[in-house]
Amino acid sequence: MAETYVRERSTKGRRDLSYPASPEPLTIPVYDNHCHLEITDGVEPLSLREQLDRAGAVGIAGVVQASGDVESSRWAVEAAASDPRVLAAVAIHPNDAPIYKQEGRLDEAIAVIDALAAHPRTRAIGETGLDYFRTGEAGRPAQHESFEAHIALAKKHGIAMQIHDRDAHDDVLETLARVGAPERTVFHCFSGDDAMARVAADAGYWLSFAGNVTFKNAQNLRDALHVAPLERILVETDAPFLTPVPLRGRPNAPYLVPLTVRFMAAELGLDVDELCARLAANTVAVYGSFD
Repeated sequence: MAETYVRERSTKGRRDLSYPASPEPLTIPVYDNHCHLEITDGVEPLSLREQLDRAGAVGIAGVVQASGDVESSRWAVEAAASDPRVLAAVAIHPNDAPIYKQEGRLDEAIAVIDALAAHPRTRAIGETGLDYFRTGEAGRPAQHESFEAHIALAKKHGIAMQIHDRDAHDDVLETLARVGAPERTVFHCFSGDDAMARVAADAGYWLSFAGNVTFKNAQNLRDALHVAPLERILVETDAPFLTPVPLRGRPNAPYLVPLTVRFMAAELGLDVDELCARLAANTVAVYGSFD
């Protein structure tokens, strides 16, 4: 079984399946803290090394390779073990959790994630959480069961957790408050508004902004960016998805992070180098050194 939710999105809405030209490099390197480099369906094929070399050429020093099922979690750990520019995040995605549960394999899958989380290059449990957009009422108990199990794994292994939260803000926050969040909790591709950003920041969570912060209809994300403390923000691609404007509709990749960083700096009225230094320090604070 592959990541169902991800592969259904791999070609949706794409006008051009080729990768765009590289942007102007950043002077101070940053990190892409959430990407899916194993997904090549419907996009121009690039090897892991090609992706990382392109990223390095524009000032992206490393990536956190996120996962959504057993297969992609194993791929992430193998990638991280093979290249020092990669750290792994392992998990069962909330949209896949009901599938594993229906097949009677959720406990087995979580046990695999537990084993993979022990690898020294695995620095996060993710992506996990709740998604009420793609999963209906019948699948929600499995999502909650899986989410709480993943929270326990992050705390057991003393690593970060990357949350996928779609149309489930209140329940995600309630779950974290009730069972106790891991020390380093990241809202991957933050999708809330300024009010939620304040709640998350007050709780000590990190907010990760992706290319959709540049979208015309995403004022809520820009409002959230303005209220989030600088020491609590991260940047990501969610590649190959959420390509920033003006390249929306093309495949995303870590080497396009500079577009999002420059947009964020302009939105916040900050010097690009100042923001880059802050983002890099935040990433290392959450995941540890890439060396």
